[in-house]
Amino acid sequence: MKPISAIALFVSVISVVADWPQGGGPSGDFQIVENHPTEWSVALDQNITWKLTLPETGQSTPIVSNGRVFFSTMKQVQEDTRLGSDIVAWCMDARSGNVLWKRPIPGPYPLRISGAFSDSSSPPAVCDGERVVFTNASGTIVCFNLKGKTLWKRDLLTVGRSIPFLHDGKFIYTAHSYPPEEGKFPHTHKDEPFQKWTQLQVLDMETGEEVWTTSCGLNMGCAILPISLSDGRSVTLVGRGGGHSPPERPEGVSLVNLKTGTTMWTLPLEGYMSTQTNLIRNNKVYIFHKTSHLTVNALTGQIEKEVSIVDDIPTRKRSGDDWTSIQVTLESRKGRMITQGSNLLVGNYHYYRSYTSPYLGRVNVDTGAVEHLELPLQVSRIPGEEDRFQWHIPALSKTDPEMRLQAFAENDMINSRGHIVFDDARSKGNGWGHIAAPTMSVAGDYLYIPVMSGTVYVIRHDVDELNENAIKAVNDLGPVGKSWTRASLSFSNGKVFAHTIRELIAIGN
Repeated sequence: MKPISAIALFVSVISVVADWPQGGGPSGDFQIVENHPTEWSVALDQNITWKLTLPETGQSTPIVSNGRVFFSTMKQVQEDTRLGSDIVAWCMDARSGNVLWKRPIPGPYPLRISGAFSDSSSPPAVCDGERVVFTNASGTIVCFNLKGKTLWKRDLLTVGRSIPFLHDGKFIYTAHSYPPEEGKFPHTHKDEPFQKWTQLQVLDMETGEEVWTTSCGLNMGCAILPISLSDGRSVTLVGRGGGHSPPERPEGVSLVNLKTGTTMWTLPLEGYMSTQTNLIRNNKVYIFHKTSHLTVNALTGQIEKEVSIVDDIPTRKRSGDDWTSIQVTLESRKGRMITQGSNLLVGNYHYYRSYTSPYLGRVNVDTGAVEHLELPLQVSRIPGEEDRFQWHIPALSKTDPEMRLQAFAENDMINSRGHIVFDDARSKGNGWGHIAAPTMSVAGDYLYIPVMSGTVYVIRHDVDELNENAIKAVNDLGPVGKSWTRASLSFSNGKVFAHTIRELIAIGN
């Protein structure tokens, strides 16, 4: 890792200008082929195009279409606030950072704001080049034209951790049936009837009318992405199972036809944690289940291979001022071995963040080889001082601080106007441990991994060996404690876009 003072700022030459029109990017898989800036510092104002100070917290991944950036924040509060249900839709000029328009989107069901798993502003917008759909997870979906005129509005309940996407001119989102209670979802719904199950639902982009709804059910925390089989059929993999006693059964995964919403096959997996992304390569589905990585035939739904991600894993670990190679066996924690939402299939590597240690892991889906690389928990940059990296200090006893609490400074959860805006103690952590992570994203040769503290790791994703040489940069989205984020990074026209509790940021010269 180079110190920030020695950075040779990278600006790629882009032959084709690619928009990022939905949370998962142009193809819905969080990946584009063009390289983008890899090294920057918001804290030191290095390689930053523009910043917009936001009046209120928000979580949505910025999307970019037709030279415009779309994102959402919570409605401005006037005092320290725990819950919120109203959001604001924003449209900005991607080149200048000027605000073009803002529109309020009220919602009837309050949620925790700045939550470590989501809030009302979390779902990213979706744009088809003529219309943009904003989702308020507190119960409202609105479609605008690019000038901000309302085209249609639906009072529909969704969930904060959903990633709506566009397919064949239609808007696909996670439809939820029972509202939160006091801002969160209690563990009391496991016996709800089929009519109360969470489902995928498709709305026509022009009219907002329902086209189809699934019948297999999915978990409210499942990240749904569009994928394709080798014969050209568009599908998505949905999962059931996870925390808060979801009612959908059986636990496991199902493949859904995106043209009709019909279930193609179901694979039961007892104790399955569905809070992960799911992609297909060469007609194989790759998923994490408890302590294993599974290869599933996407045509039949049959498990073809199982690899342990906890037993005797080659690990490149920081040791003092140097690095060492060791074999690590991780202790299972309630069957959760990856950080929720953190995984992404990139070529023949399935990347993920460990749930129990500060490790970036990957599985070679062709060979089954598993590797771990330790990453610093946090980077601190202060003008005139050397970069500092917070490395994990293993707990010596149960009374020692948890991994997520080890930091130079905890997130203060204060908005740009000085109000405390959160209701979940986990939001104050460094972005490791029991949280829902922003999904990784890829631009060209690099994997971008943002964590809740505002630290962003940039990794060469196609290296032969996952070691310290794979770390291109460790960047920041602002000073420690003041750069909280739950948004993935997005890319367009040589710029990286980020959204924190205080700012919308465009990165790149």
